[in-house]
Amino acid sequence: MTPLVDRINPLTAIGVALLVDVVLLASVDVVTAAVAVLAELLLAPLSGIRPARLARRAVPLLAAAAVAGVTISLYGRTAGVVHLRWWLVVVSDGSLQLALATALRILAIGLPAAVLLAGMDATRLADALGSRLHLPARFVLAGLAAVRLVEVFGEDWRTIALARRARGVGDTGRLRRLPGQVFALLVVALRRAGLLATAMEARGLGAAERRTWSRPSPFGRLDVLALAAGLLVVALAVGIGLATGSYRVVLT
Repeated sequence: MTPLVDRINPLTAIGVALLVDVVLLASVDVVTAAVAVLAELLLAPLSGIRPARLARRAVPLLAAAAVAGVTISLYGRTAGVVHLRWWLVVVSDGSLQLALATALRILAIGLPAAVLLAGMDATRLADALGSRLHLPARFVLAGLAAVRLVEVFGEDWRTIALARRARGVGDTGRLRRLPGQVFALLVVALRRAGLLATAMEARGLGAAERRTWSRPSPFGRLDVLALAAGLLVVALAVGIGLATGSYRVVLT
């Protein structure tokens, strides 16, 4: 069964993610970020994505939040009681609070992208950009072709590695053979890009100022619900932050 998030218009998904991210970027405090993370986690099951899949997508976010939190706790703003002082390292109440707020802020900003954008189909996005935003067809289709080429890089890398091993040059010295394999991958990518560009031109890409799109990109009830969910997350986070007096604008 297709997850609900895959049935949302790609432009709606991008809009919801941008709405949440822009609002949360304006503040850095523990309460606002924590409320946003909690609301996003509560709404995530409604997207239809399996928890295991969402957890895999969130691994880079957790790593980034942990690194940022540890770094700021050691070198952040000094305020309140100092718990540890060693050379440039100063751990205080202020740095710990800022570290927690920053880590939660990273999670709050990244979770919408992990839920809505990580598994987005490039073809559906191209249809939406062309038929709804009316972007130039040459730009949209060329971008779609580039994404499709990136998707086959992994298979090309494995093929090149097997070919080099068959010739007796890929059994040892992994680091030593890495530059040559990277260069071979670059050559393969350039050749494929040239052939694809020729094929697209032969099929009429760029021959007309306006093109029609065979696949519709509709907006429906799910898009309205997704926008409402994004507004709910923002309203709860900012509202509770203001109510508790912890909301702080970044520039202040």
